[in-house]
This record gives sequence, C-alpha cells and structure tokens, in this order.
Amino acid sequence: MKNPVKLALVAGGAAAGLAARRFYRQRQDRQFHGEVVLITGGSRGLGLALARRFASQGCRIAICARDRDELERARADLQGRGADVIALPCDVTRRSEVEQMIQQINARFERIDILVTNAGVIQVGPIESAVIEDFEDAMNVMFWGTVYPTLSLLPSMLERNRGHIVNITSIGGKVGVPHLLPYSSAKYAATGFSEGLRAELTRTGVRVTTIAPGLMRTGSYNAAMFKGDHEAEAAWFSVSSSVPGLTMSADRAARQIVNAVSRGTSEKVLTLPASMLARLHGVAPGVVETAVGLAGALLLPKSSVHPPDGEKHSKPGRALHNLQTPKMKAALILGRLAARKFNQKFA
Repeated sequence: MKNPVKLALVAGGAAAGLAARRFYRQRQDRQFHGEVVLITGGSRGLGLALARRFASQGCRIAICARDRDELERARADLQGRGADVIALPCDVTRRSEVEQMIQQINARFERIDILVTNAGVIQVGPIESAVIEDFEDAMNVMFWGTVYPTLSLLPSMLERNRGHIVNITSIGGKVGVPHLLPYSSAKYAATGFSEGLRAELTRTGVRVTTIAPGLMRTGSYNAAMFKGDHEAEAAWFSVSSSVPGLTMSADRAARQIVNAVSRGTSEKVLTLPASMLARLHGVAPGVVETAVGLAGALLLPKSSVHPPDGEKHSKPGRALHNLQTPKMKAALILGRLAARKFNQKFA
C-alpha cells in the first residue's frame, strides 16, 4: 500500500505545484481591461490582428494608417466586435502628423498606455535594381515611424511612470536577407532603437518589448513593391509568405505578442524557423550569413531587369496579376484567405 500512497502524494504535490504556478503567473500577467492601445499600421495585416486581440482583452483601441478607405473598413470591423475605437489617418513618416494624431487620441481617451509601432513597407528585389529612394522610404516608415511616436509619447509615460512600447521589427532585423536589403536595413535600425530604449528605461515604469516576427500569413505580399524581375520576385515572396509550416497565422502571432506584452517579455521571436535562425546567428554570424547568401544565390531570381517606363518599382499587386495560374493559386490559397481576413488589398 505504501507505493500507491506515495504515488498519490507525489501526484497531489505536483498538481498543487502546477496550480500554484498557474495562479502566480495569472497574478503576474498584466490585465489590459480599460487600457488605451495605439497601433500604427493598424488598418490591415498584423496590425489589425493585434487591434482585434487587444480589443478582446477589453482595451480601447486607436489605429492609424495612410489609407482612409482601409482605415474605415478596419474601424467598422473593430466596432462590430464591440471595440471602443478611433481610427485616424496619419503618415508616420511626418512628425507633425504623428504629434497631431496623439493629441487627438488624448482628447478622446485622455492617455495612451500601450504603443505598438507596426507600420511597414517592403520592397523585394536584388540590390542591382535598388535606388537610394528605396532605402529612404524604408527608413522613413520603419525607423522614423518607430522613433516619432515613441518620443512623442515617452514624456507622458515617464511622468506617469507607466507605459509599454511594443516595437514590431522582424527576423530581417537580426539576420540580413537577400533581395530585402532596404527592408532589412530599416528593421536593423528599429531593432537597435528598441533594444537600446529598453536598456535605458530599465529603472523606470515604462516597459519596452521587441517583437521579431518571421514569415506570417497576413496577405501582405499584395502590398509589396517588386523590382528587378517582377514576376519571379513576386512568385518567391508570395509563396514564401503563404506556405504553412514556414509561416505563422496572423491570429496566432497576435495572440503570442499580446501574451508577451502581458508578461513584460523583453523580446519575442515568432515562428520556429526564425527563432532557430536568430539563435544560430547569435552563435556563428559569419556561418549563417554565408549560408543565407548561398541559399539566396541558388533559390532567388538572378535577373536584374528594370521596371518598364522608368518606374522605380512595380506598383503593389501588378506583378501578382501575371501569376494567376492554377498552380500558383493553389500555392497561395492560405495567403489569399489571410488577405481577405485582414483587410489587405487583394491582387
């Protein structure tokens, strides 16, 4: 009889330990109800998924983007889910517009508790077809579009000794990716800003979380700009952004991000492939960069054909119109569903 008794005691102790751990984590996890969340680039894709997730936790939501029609659809979507939401047109590359937007949100909600810098653009193509404006555009949106709202909100957060800044960067801000050089450069800058900001604010009540997603199924390839061989670039990028296993659904990503914010996590890399790549790069950066370069040389388009009519790049979706074969449609089925679900312009 001793063994069954001991077994029962051990099992009971383990169950009690797990229950205590769960209770402790629940007490440690932040409760969001009533907090005000500002999400830049919140009208579609991951930004919209995050807005929905925060709203489900009882947050009041502010979203901004440049496209007024997208914003209105997103506002209606969130309001239809019961959210208290304000949607404001704003170009985050313009400091004056950012400051005006924050004033409008404060007038409506009195404060902003959580800032999520999510606005982004992406240009896909070989370095031979890049121009200086590609790098300027990427930096303006993904670096300055992170810095402007952060520095505008930081004084009020420090005054209250409370607040949370969540910067959506990318695995491309940890490991350089061929044919995405302007994007990767801007994401590296945003990552450095986010990590340095967290270090500097350590002894304050303001938290900083850096999120580095890998590939996600948001349908965002529909908004990408393609250079060089447009159709070939569009093919590899759109398929890579749609394949299960290699990618994560936007809903799952949003859930993991909100959980990370709740726990005050310093950094979260999303998707297993991205996490493994980041870890390997931290141990052996030279080896990883060489391997990534070789993979790019073997798998990515080699042509540096320039856009017609002197354009800097193809417009979003133009290259995708030429890829509507049955095989491509099958490969992109999850990406197409995500585009519909997350308010992406559909090509």
